[in-house]
Amino acid sequence: MRKTIQYLASSLVLAASVVACTNLDETLYDQVASQNYYNTKEDVIRSVLRPFEHGYWSIQSRQVLNEETADQLITPTREDWWDDGGRWARLHRHKWLNTNGEAQSEYNGCYQGIMQANLVIEDLDKLSASQFGFSDSEFNNLKAQNRVLRAWLYLRLLDAFRNVPLAVSFYDTTKNSEGQVSPKTLFAFIENELKTALPMLTKKTSMGGNQNIQGQWTQAGAAALLVRLYLNAKVYVGEDRFTDCANYAQKIIDGEYGSYKIAPRWDAAFDWNNETCDEVIFAFPGSAGYSHWHYKGDLYWWSVPSKASDWLKDSKNKEGSHNIKYSASPSYNPKGEKYTFELGMPIARFKDYPSDVRLKKYTNLGNNKREGLFVYGKIAYTDDNGNTTYLKDHNGRYTLDLRDAVGKFGATDGDKWLANADSRLENGDDNSGWMFVKYPLYSDNETGQLESDYCEIRLPEIIYSLAECKLRQGDATTAARLLNEVRKRNYPSTSWNTALYAPEGTAVLDMKEMLNEWGREFFAEGRRRIDLIRFDKFLNAWWDKDADIDNHTLIFPLHRDILGANKHLKQNPGYDK
Repeated sequence: MRKTIQYLASSLVLAASVVACTNLDETLYDQVASQNYYNTKEDVIRSVLRPFEHGYWSIQSRQVLNEETADQLITPTREDWWDDGGRWARLHRHKWLNTNGEAQSEYNGCYQGIMQANLVIEDLDKLSASQFGFSDSEFNNLKAQNRVLRAWLYLRLLDAFRNVPLAVSFYDTTKNSEGQVSPKTLFAFIENELKTALPMLTKKTSMGGNQNIQGQWTQAGAAALLVRLYLNAKVYVGEDRFTDCANYAQKIIDGEYGSYKIAPRWDAAFDWNNETCDEVIFAFPGSAGYSHWHYKGDLYWWSVPSKASDWLKDSKNKEGSHNIKYSASPSYNPKGEKYTFELGMPIARFKDYPSDVRLKKYTNLGNNKREGLFVYGKIAYTDDNGNTTYLKDHNGRYTLDLRDAVGKFGATDGDKWLANADSRLENGDDNSGWMFVKYPLYSDNETGQLESDYCEIRLPEIIYSLAECKLRQGDATTAARLLNEVRKRNYPSTSWNTALYAPEGTAVLDMKEMLNEWGREFFAEGRRRIDLIRFDKFLNAWWDKDADIDNHTLIFPLHRDILGANKHLKQNPGYDK
């Protein structure tokens, strides 16, 4: 693990040393010329890996865009916290503006990574394998890495904006489009890049995790991006490519692009040692003291109560305080009456199968082990004096008793409800909504603290994609068997009869349930928006969100600063310039 991360860290050190060089006896340049930079094999490797660091950092904006605008995660006000001028309410209700900072961050973050990748791609095209002691296959693999990374970044832009410029050169900007290209042009570029790079990439040939290819794009990784592209082709370019999606998914499952298998535990792909998990197809290496951005802010650090460090005992890692930003969208109104929305209500969807092991309250078991996904009810811990006590709200006024509802509950006991059923994002508090821990938040005395890699692609995504394709083709039996391969680990074998889909159980699989199952398996993994769009549900109503008046909100606006910086860009339809 640390080898890959140290390469990333080394690239930062190298960059810092260049900036700090102030020898006035020498001619100064505004950048290091490529012919002077590449002197050793390590220089080449550092250069190849540098854009990966940026790609990892940039996922934070994607998380906000794809979860806050969907039906499963919310940011209610916490009395005096988290209103932020209606920022989160606008995202939830699809009322975003051309000053939306999250969309701007996604656009800028992706293009920064793309231009970094362009630089590396062009530099390596000028070099040869032999001059640095690489074999031809090793060098081709390195050259393919940034082409796949660039395709991944463009896929994010296609998903969020559809109409964006195509930049393929760092040195010769005449090769780049002045304005936006069509979605079909961008789609074709991504598809061609992935197909071209795929055979040049290495293949995972044995079980035991990604090990020495940790953090690298592999053949399975490139194929998985093709699965994503084809699964959503009808959304992106109006073309049904489900057959292509199914073909690539089946090849991955059959092992044509490497050796992978479903982990026996749902949390194995997110745990501190997930580089050893054979379910992981691609992950950004994470390690305390090096890189662990998925734990920061808009991903998972703020999905627990603000005083969670008292409970988790993780206050010495210098990551700052936890916060109470994200909760699951509510299943009940403040009177305790269950909603009847088709969408949202993720906790209720989990409880459709009450034996689900993920419903256990999150608990650190010691020795780098955990159980449970959700944080709810009262949260007990042992204080510094050895006494059992309970977490309080961020102001320290009342004991938390988190419930699956949004309202001003304050010190109201969790088994009691309010007289008023009114429930909106603006009238929440610290007790509003179940919270969650996707990646483990281990204590300061556990070696696995902040060690989890960020899992971008895992095998269940491929299996679920194939299952959806089969279901759309009318083959519910095959789809059910595919999903059950994954779902079995979430339920004790004694409940498989009711928890698994027919014919292996009695649960019924249809398109509605398929969408629900995507939501359960990939809860809070930054993909919910596109799943809703693909199922034609994104414009519908759910808790505290009316149906959209038209379909322009399927994509985001370009920020006015982006438009101001390039006169050739045109605003996406339905938005102000």
